[in-house]
Amino acid sequence: MDQEIDTLQISSETPAQTPDKILLAALKLFAEKGYFNTSLTDIANAADIKITSTIYQHFNNKQTIALTLYNSIFDNLNASVDEIRQTNEKSSEQLHGIVNLLFKLTDDAPDVMTFLLLLKTSDFLAEQKPLLETPAFVKILKIIQIGIRAGEIRNIDPMVAMAYFFGIINNTLSMILSGELDKKADAYQAQTWLAAWNLIAKKSTCF
Repeated sequence: MDQEIDTLQISSETPAQTPDKILLAALKLFAEKGYFNTSLTDIANAADIKITSTIYQHFNNKQTIALTLYNSIFDNLNASVDEIRQTNEKSSEQLHGIVNLLFKLTDDAPDVMTFLLLLKTSDFLAEQKPLLETPAFVKILKIIQIGIRAGEIRNIDPMVAMAYFFGIINNTLSMILSGELDKKADAYQAQTWLAAWNLIAKKSTCF
């Protein structure tokens, strides 16, 4: 996977590709307008589908589209975290790899990151787990716990350490996505990593 989330690329306009076109259009519109300000007609128009009712051949309703996007994004994020854990030994290296992934996605797939960080999915997918309770972030919590036991990370509550660390990461990425920071994510990556890591590291280190 090269540590990247599959952003539902489409390669043709055959009927089999219609669900992917709908999902891509919905993702873009949800990121730009929000879930509640996006209609099925908007999605059909953006997906170049002439008859809105065609959507019902693939999805029951708008919420089903959002749920499919949620599951796809978080499943791929979970797989990416698995790959990072498998290819890096230390907790610091694994966290660094995850930060690299999130910053790369912010530049390469901003709609995906907007869905992850800016949309309040609990408003329209109330039964789904919040970000920090998804499998990917449960595994990240384990990375932090291992780092504490190994002496890389300060001996504080692991949830507090994760809140400190991702508070800086997520706030920076959210400011980039919202336009409050005007450069690409890559321009802020190194300084954000250092600020986040040095906040939880037992001994300040850099990469």
